Amino acid sequence: MSPDSAAQTDASGDGEVMAAVADQRLVIADISRDETWLSVPLTQAVSVEDYR
Repeated sequence: MSPDSAAQTDASGDGEVMAAVADQRLVIADISRDETWLSVPLTQAVSVEDYR
């Protein structure tokens, strides 16, 4: 199961995006589409305050 990293050009749907911490990793997923997720080690994740 390899993730498909191709950019989507159809912006007609908003999707449903969720984030969770599991096993010391931050996982972000679009639950409205199959196999659409990404994961990074929690130590490398950017905080919301740092992102702003």
